[in-house]
Amino acid sequence: MTTISSGAPGAPAYPHAVDLDALRPRFEVLIDELSSQPLSAGALSKALAGGVSEAAAILRAIPIQEGRLLERGIGIIADLNPDLAVLTQNLRLPVTKTALELVEKNDPKHFRSLTLDADTGGRKTYTPDLILVNRKTKLAHVIDVKRSLGSYEVSRINELKSRMLAAALVVPDLLYRDHHRLVAEEVRVVTLNAENQRSDIAGGVWPLSNLDHLVEVGGAGKAIGMLRERFHGRIDENWKLARNAFAGPKEARVRRGASADITDASGNEVCDPGPITEVRQPTGRGQIRVGFARIPRTSTG
Repeated sequence: MTTISSGAPGAPAYPHAVDLDALRPRFEVLIDELSSQPLSAGALSKALAGGVSEAAAILRAIPIQEGRLLERGIGIIADLNPDLAVLTQNLRLPVTKTALELVEKNDPKHFRSLTLDADTGGRKTYTPDLILVNRKTKLAHVIDVKRSLGSYEVSRINELKSRMLAAALVVPDLLYRDHHRLVAEEVRVVTLNAENQRSDIAGGVWPLSNLDHLVEVGGAGKAIGMLRERFHGRIDENWKLARNAFAGPKEARVRRGASADITDASGNEVCDPGPITEVRQPTGRGQIRVGFARIPRTSTG
């Protein structure tokens, strides 16, 4: 099998690579779906005709739809690696007060081999955008995709890291119990930032251009960049059509319609946590390690 370099300095060569020509039709279908509603030219025209509040409401849908685009695009590319299980459903992970304190007050070496029961009480949760599990290496990545971290304060980023690490403690049990007995011997967390700014590689905040390392597919970061650019281009085209229609004769304008129903896509619940318990591992699974994602190093032989 031919190995493909990811193109990043010092990066290893991967046995799988993106074929942009083959992916383009799938990307176009995804762009069509996420830009048709509520961001079609007709919907934008109605919002413009409806006034400032309706225009502002529909424009707030752009980052929401772009977030969905990135999550699904990453899933499409991850499927190119047959060793990966790509999970996007049933991923609500409990985050208890005890787990957070364990992460915030201890060095990772003191809790990285601990696995917690996914049925621990409490309703404070964290839902990642994806979990990728390599069936061969038994390495799981818990992934949070952010369109931008530009508005995030450092304290907010640190809180997200702690919450992800605390949630990662239940991932091995969740995978084994709810996802066809998938086994993870190590869990790493990573936040992917699409704007490629404010990176902290060692601390688990990566630019989206480093996606190659997570999915072990050469050209993955470049492909997601192309997907994002084409999505922005489609929205720009729709906006120009809407603007032209709005600026035309009154009888040619699109009638005012209902404003888009925009909802917050995060939806994490916060309630009193319940007790936390340690779960026994199935025979032969050994210790579980939890930590931040790491860039693989090129082998020197």
